[in-house]
Amino acid sequence: MNRFHTVGVKLTLALAGLVAGALAIVYMAVVPSLEDRLIESRLDQLERSIPLVQQTIFSNEANVALDDLLRYESEQRNARVVIFEHLPTSPVYLMAIGDSRGLSQALAQDPVAQRAAERRQLERDVVERSGGAFAEVAVPFRPGEILLLSAPLEDTLANISLVERRLLLAGLVALLASAAVGFALARFFARRIRRLERAAGRIAAGSFDEPVVDRGADELSELAAAFDDMRKRLSALERARREFIANASHELRTPIFALGGHLELLTDEDVDERDRRAFLEEMRRQVERLTKLATDLLDLSRLDAGRLRVELAPVDLSEVAGSLVGEFGGIGRGSDHVLHSEGDDVIALADEERVRQIGRILLENALVHTPPGTDVRVGTGGDARFAELRVSDDGPGIAPADQEHIFERFYRAETALAAGSGLGLAIARELASVMGGDVELESAPGRTVFTLRLPRVAVPAGEREPALAR
Repeated sequence: MNRFHTVGVKLTLALAGLVAGALAIVYMAVVPSLEDRLIESRLDQLERSIPLVQQTIFSNEANVALDDLLRYESEQRNARVVIFEHLPTSPVYLMAIGDSRGLSQALAQDPVAQRAAERRQLERDVVERSGGAFAEVAVPFRPGEILLLSAPLEDTLANISLVERRLLLAGLVALLASAAVGFALARFFARRIRRLERAAGRIAAGSFDEPVVDRGADELSELAAAFDDMRKRLSALERARREFIANASHELRTPIFALGGHLELLTDEDVDERDRRAFLEEMRRQVERLTKLATDLLDLSRLDAGRLRVELAPVDLSEVAGSLVGEFGGIGRGSDHVLHSEGDDVIALADEERVRQIGRILLENALVHTPPGTDVRVGTGGDARFAELRVSDDGPGIAPADQEHIFERFYRAETALAAGSGLGLAIARELASVMGGDVELESAPGRTVFTLRLPRVAVPAGEREPALAR
């Protein structure tokens, strides 16, 4: 990466630019304003001195020479004092008749005094003369005369230049300091960002062992915490993926090996007809097992990818319960289980085929995992918000340690009656979640209840609303 394109350099330049901009604004706001204020203050001072000079000249009782009076007033007012006589010509012509510096150095035509003579009023301005700037105030004096006070602005402008230089020096120091501090802070934050970058690289490469840690108390630490949470989630997903592949491979391998073994036995010409039929029946069961496992895996893959669509419509759960009892009646009699349907008429907003699929999973789970002679009931109920389809049995129950994991994929309780792939209950809960519901478990010795909870709708059982794609 180009070192001039790093975050540190960009932050440093941004901070330096911000400070430079602020200093430029301060300079433009302070220096010109200060110059104007100081010059106006000097002109005001000269204007206030005019009456005092006039009074001194008018009250010359000792008949002191005019130039001496003007030199005295010049020392008192710190300004050059000149008296002009003007002739009534156009343009006005001025002639100095008194000057605190002597008539040999008398001013030529002064623009401020000339305007005062033409307009017959006080005039004030800054003039450039002899390579310097002067603040001047002129006012009509005696008839045909103009009194002028002129003060050099050298000291005033020197003070302004001093302020300007010091402001620029302070600005340069502040700019360098801000650049240094900005660069240090930028390097500090850049190191933290690079640590996060390396952590992201490790996570992307599939290494989830090293935690992502940042001990700050700002947005970067929050980002690091989010990265670490992502690491944990990805680690859990990776473990689940590996376990899924291992379990799926095991579940697929068992029926395939069984099929291979029976096919090999069938090729033996010494197998009698009765054993052949038994082998074919066992092969049929293994094919059914493979088909069911493939269907379950396909459903899980669709659920994980978010491609499983459901059509939401009012579903009569009591009708579904009765249908399930009728569908599994023959299986129940074959395994010596007694099936019952019970409950109220309730309508759920769901996909009927998926509700039946969940009901079959729960009912088959009850028949497989309970001993012969166990009563199994399919009931309905609910409350004002939810409609429920319940499958309960009077079996031995599920151990508390197993209840925490019963809905995990490929999980099977370690009991004598454990069977199947361990995918059914996981699929049931995820299907319910897609429809806005859930599957809950309550189990104790002598009673186990799986409850499918779905959003309830208050419509008559015989009516159906238009399906809603989801």
